[in-house]
Amino acid sequence: MFNKEKKFPHVKKGKGHPLILLHGLMGGLSNFQSILDFFSEKGYKVIIPSLPLYKMPLFLTNIYHLSKYVIQFIMEMNIKKATLVGNSLGGHVALIIAKKRKDLVHSVVLTGSSGLFEKSFGYVFPKRENYEYIKKKSQEVFYDPNIATKELVDEVFRIVNDKNKGMKTLYLAKSSMKYNMSQDLSFIHQPICLIWGKQDHVTPPEIAKEFHRLLPHSELYWIDKCGHVPMMEHPKKFIDILKKWLSKFDFNHKNFLYRI
Repeated sequence: MFNKEKKFPHVKKGKGHPLILLHGLMGGLSNFQSILDFFSEKGYKVIIPSLPLYKMPLFLTNIYHLSKYVIQFIMEMNIKKATLVGNSLGGHVALIIAKKRKDLVHSVVLTGSSGLFEKSFGYVFPKRENYEYIKKKSQEVFYDPNIATKELVDEVFRIVNDKNKGMKTLYLAKSSMKYNMSQDLSFIHQPICLIWGKQDHVTPPEIAKEFHRLLPHSELYWIDKCGHVPMMEHPKKFIDILKKWLSKFDFNHKNFLYRI
């Protein structure tokens, strides 16, 4: 059910250990529909905040203030020790929160996350008025180009050609590139699950391996024939990996015991 509460609009479904799902720069709440439906029926409280990508003042439109917004949201929801699941820019936000607010984060799931390196959609959006160009760039996000439906391409086209949204998209993309976390990852000690598409051209497999090397308590899982958004392209495989990984924790124990 979508909560239209003005300060923190979000979707919330289910009861139990909180999973907070964070979408990427060109993503939205629907990207996580399969995860919302499945885990909300399996003893988890699944929450998807609508990130204010285009609602922050221009001078505050950066990844730092986006992470600050999510921290405020988590506190407003009175949640402690959540699992953050982040795709692309959302993964970057999750890592920042995990480092800054250990009290709020039990664990993190990253899929196609920025934070080290990414091949941008195009920070200056060349040919942004060319629909076929935007269609091609949208298709490149996926292994199967058919995942980029006309509806999805139309939405991206609208965003990059809207003066306000286009400018804020650039600001967020550039701040993500500047906020490299290679020196920060060794300080993040929560359990980390990396779920990566083997054919991710935006954050290539080498990036997943580097995250795995730098994050002290990480596990890396691959999905073949998959691009930058695994939970959309292979929802069942993504859910199977995540379900198995989460089953290692006893969320009924106050210290969230890890099952070996």
